[in-house]
Amino acid sequence: MNILLIEDELPAARQLARLLQTHLPGGTILETLDSVEGAVRWFRAFPAPDLVFMDIQIADGLSLDIFRQVDVSAPVVFTTAYDQYAVQAFKVNAVDYLLKPVDPEDLQKALERVRERRAAGAAAQNLQALARHFQPATHKDRFLVKTGQHLLYITASDIAFFRSSDGLTQAHLFSGKKYFVDHTLDELDGLLDPRRFFRTSRAVTLCLDAIRKIHPHLNGRLKIETEPAMPEEVFVSRDRAGAFKTWLGG
Repeated sequence: MNILLIEDELPAARQLARLLQTHLPGGTILETLDSVEGAVRWFRAFPAPDLVFMDIQIADGLSLDIFRQVDVSAPVVFTTAYDQYAVQAFKVNAVDYLLKPVDPEDLQKALERVRERRAAGAAAQNLQALARHFQPATHKDRFLVKTGQHLLYITASDIAFFRSSDGLTQAHLFSGKKYFVDHTLDELDGLLDPRRFFRTSRAVTLCLDAIRKIHPHLNGRLKIETEPAMPEEVFVSRDRAGAFKTWLGG
């Protein structure tokens, strides 16, 4: 079971991870996020996890705001030190609502509810997956750009990476050419095919085909060599490394 944690308190995240290792030994924590902004980007970029544990009050607001910006199809277990948001939580696909510190028995009951829901919805999910398989792709596959006094289009398959600097975004092609595009990287998160492009940092979105070598680096980070080469070194942070490895594995 793939699990996403949304928690801005590191001790609480570590405690929950330890409890999950005990009560769900086959589970994999994909990533731990600490903000509404980061969670929205994640849900736009990756397939839904099997389960989300979500604190109510996080670094930049209430996690309930996530549901106003993206569709969260995964079951959610809320964890919080306060209970005044319980009614709102159960309106947004919540399976359970656990008060901190999380009690191991309460966690076990929540996981049992998740298993029951997964078993009941397995047939419907399989039909939805089959329908999605036969639907045409809806990701953006070309961009209109300007070169001198002329306009031309470039295809997504020609793009090695996108870089953002001073509020401007450039598409760097495998051919070595580069063009400004009228999208921020945040906007591109929702437009590009997430199977081919990964947001490695606030400033870079990278195509799978541009990756040549990956090196473990200090503090759990990953260093990436690309072709064509980036103007600066490219790193995936320790927090993003798990999601990056999952993305590489398809």
